[in-house]
Amino acid sequence: MSSDKSNHKKAGGSNSGYYYYDEGYSYNYSDSGIGGESSHQKGIKDYLLILRERIWYVLIGFLLVFSLAIVVTVTQTPIYQATASIQMLRQEAQLINLTGPTGNEHVIASAEDFNTEVHLMQSLRMAESVAARLTGDDRVHFMRPYEKGGAGDPLTPVEVIMKNVKIVPMRMSLVVAVQYSHPDKDMAAQVANYFVEEYIDYNLRLRIEDSMKAMEDLRVRAESQRREVEKIETQLQEYRERTGTTSLEEHQDIATQRLRTLSEMLTQAENDFTQAETSYQTLREYQEQNRPLTDFSLIASAPDVQSLSSELSGIRIQIAQLSERYREKHPSMIQAHETLQQTQQELQAAIASNVAKLETNYESTRRNLENLRKEHAEQEQEVLRLSRLSVEYDNLRRESQVQQGVYVQLIARMRDTTISSGVESPSARIIDRARPPLKPSIPNIPMNLAMGILGGIGLGLGVAFFVAFIDDRVKTAFDIENVLGFTLLGIVPEIKKLTLQQKAQVVSNEEDRQVVEAFRTLHSSLKLNNESKFAQSILVTSTLPGEGKSFTSSNLAQTFAIHGEKTLIIDCDLRMPNIHKSLQLENKAGVIDVCVDEMPFEEAVQKNIHKNGNLDVLTTGGRAKNPTQILSSKNFERLVAEARKKYDRIVFDTPPLAAVSDALIILPLVDGCLFTIKFNKVKRSAAKHNSRRLLDSNVPVFGAVLNNLSLSVSGYYYAQYYDKSYYEYYAPDSKRAAEEGPLR
Repeated sequence: MSSDKSNHKKAGGSNSGYYYYDEGYSYNYSDSGIGGESSHQKGIKDYLLILRERIWYVLIGFLLVFSLAIVVTVTQTPIYQATASIQMLRQEAQLINLTGPTGNEHVIASAEDFNTEVHLMQSLRMAESVAARLTGDDRVHFMRPYEKGGAGDPLTPVEVIMKNVKIVPMRMSLVVAVQYSHPDKDMAAQVANYFVEEYIDYNLRLRIEDSMKAMEDLRVRAESQRREVEKIETQLQEYRERTGTTSLEEHQDIATQRLRTLSEMLTQAENDFTQAETSYQTLREYQEQNRPLTDFSLIASAPDVQSLSSELSGIRIQIAQLSERYREKHPSMIQAHETLQQTQQELQAAIASNVAKLETNYESTRRNLENLRKEHAEQEQEVLRLSRLSVEYDNLRRESQVQQGVYVQLIARMRDTTISSGVESPSARIIDRARPPLKPSIPNIPMNLAMGILGGIGLGLGVAFFVAFIDDRVKTAFDIENVLGFTLLGIVPEIKKLTLQQKAQVVSNEEDRQVVEAFRTLHSSLKLNNESKFAQSILVTSTLPGEGKSFTSSNLAQTFAIHGEKTLIIDCDLRMPNIHKSLQLENKAGVIDVCVDEMPFEEAVQKNIHKNGNLDVLTTGGRAKNPTQILSSKNFERLVAEARKKYDRIVFDTPPLAAVSDALIILPLVDGCLFTIKFNKVKRSAAKHNSRRLLDSNVPVFGAVLNNLSLSVSGYYYAQYYDKSYYEYYAPDSKRAAEEGPLR
C-alpha cells in the first residue's frame, strides 16, 4: 500500500501534469447565447471601448500613413495644370433655318449628345491632332521631362498627351474645361489651347465632309424614290381596271347596310319560326296521344271553334231539359239530336281548319327562315369579297401616299443641303484660353496632408477593428452571460503587488480592499440564489490553467469562514496541486492518503487555518498517477459524505475542464459549481465548449466569477462594478477616511 502511495505521490514525467492543455481547441461556435441567437447589438460605447483598448494600433497606423504622405509630398516633381474652356452650342448660328443632315447631326439636343462630344475630345484622334501641331523646338521641349523616366513612362507624344489631358464637363451647363498637366507651365497652357482649337477645327472639317457626302447620297435616293412612286401609281391603276372598283367604298357601304337589314329580318324570322314550331310540336303531341284538340289552347281560342263549342254546350243543355218532358222518339227530341249532330260536325270541321292553318303557318315560316338564311349567307360572302378587295386596294393607296411623301422630303432636303454646304459654322466656341498657372497643382500640400490624416486614421481604425474582430477572448459580461450561458456572480479585480501566497489569503489579510469587497459580493450573490444559498458543497473549476480557480477557491472559503460558517477546502487537483502552496501548508497527507491508504479523514485534514478557526484544508497529499480512478472510487465518495457531516461549506478545487475530465467526475457529488474565468485570456470557443459540458451535467451551475479584471479598462467593460467614485469606499487610508476616523 505504501508503495502505491509513493507511486501516487511521486508520479512524474508526462503523466504528472496537464500535458494536453495546449492541444488545439478548434470549436467554431458562434457568439450567440446557448439555446438561441443573441440579440446583443453593439452601440457607440462598445466601439469606443474597442478603440480605447487598442489605441496603439490606431496611433501606429496613423503615424505610418501620415509620414508616408509627408515623404511623397516632399519628393514629388511640381506639375502645373493649365485650363482652357469651350462652350458646346445647342444650335449653330445660321443665316438660313435648315432641316437637312447638316442642320441636325451636330446639334447638342440631349445629355447623350453632350457626352458624345466630351468623349470625342478624349479620343486618340484628338491627341494625334494635337501632337501633330507640336513640331521642332516645341516637340523637344514638350518631351524633355519624360526622356529620363522609368520603364513605365510613355514613349511618344501621343501617349504623353493621353496620359496628362483631362476633359471636365461643368455641372449643369454646356461648358467643358480642358485641363493639361506638364512640368513646364507655359507648355501646359500651349497644349491646352491646341486641344480646344483642334476640337473646333475637327468638327468644322467633319461637317463639311458630311455635307458633301449627304448631297450625293440624297440625289441618288431621290432618283430611286421617284421610280418607286411611279411604280406604285401604275400598280394602283392596274388594280382598279382589273377589279372594276372605281367606287369601292360606296359598294362596301351598300353591302354592309344590306347585310344589316337581312340580319334583322333573319332574327325576326327565327323568332316566328320558333313560335310556329312550338305550336306545331304541341299539336302533334295532342294528335299522337288522341287528346281532344279542344283542350289545345290555340285551337280552343279560335273564334269559330269557340263559338261552336258554346253552341254545342247550349244544345246539350236543351236536350237535357227536353229529356225530362219527352221520350227519345219524340219529334222535339229527334230534332234536338239532329241539331246536336250537325253542330258537332261543324265543330270538327272548324278544328280541322285551324289545324291546317297551324301546319300551313309552320311550313311557311320554315321556308321563309331558310330563304333568309341563304340570302344572308350570300350577302356575307359579298361583304367579305369587297373587304378583301379593299385591303389590297388600301395597301396600294397608302403605299403610294407614303412613297410620295418620302419623295417630297428628299427633294426638300436636297435643296436645303445644297444651300447649307456653303454656310457651315462651328459647333463650339472658346470661352477662355489657357494661361500659364501661377502655382503647381502637384503636389497639393493641403490635400496630401488631409489624405495622410484621413488615411492614417482609417488604417489605424481598420487595424484596431480587425484585431478586435479576430480577438475571441472572454472579457465582457455579454460573453459570460449570453455566449457561455452563465450568470455573472462576481468580478475580482487584478492584483499586481502581492505574492502568490498573499493573493491566496487576501480576504483574511485584507491587503486589497477591492478584492475583499469582490469576494464579499460573490458571497452575497450566492446567498441570494435559492440553489446556492443552501448548497453545502461547491466545486470551483475553469477552462485553462492560470485562470485563478485555486485563488477563487481559497478566498471564497475564507469568506465563508469569516461569516461564521465551518468551511473545508478540498484540493482535488491531484495532478498539479496548488492549495498547499498558496496557503503555505504541508502536503504530506491528504485526499490520496484517505482514498488509497484509507487514512482516517480527521488525520488528513489540516485544521484551523483561518484565525477564527472556521477554515480547514484537505490537501492532495502528493501527485497521483491515476487521479480519475481515485476521484471515481467509493473511498472518495465516503470522504465527501464524511465532510458533509462535519462542515457547513465544502469548496472543491478541481483541475481545468479543457485539460482533463476530473471535475466532471466530482460534479455528481456536489450541490453546484462555480466557473472561474480570467479576464481577456481564454477564448470564447474553448470556454463555451466547456461551459456546455457543465450545463449538460444536470448539476446546478451557480454562475461565473470573472478574475483578474484590469482596473485600467474596468470602467469601460464594467462601469456598474468599478468607478472612480467608488474608490473612497475601498481605500482606508484616503483623505476622507483619515478625517472620519480609523477603520474598525
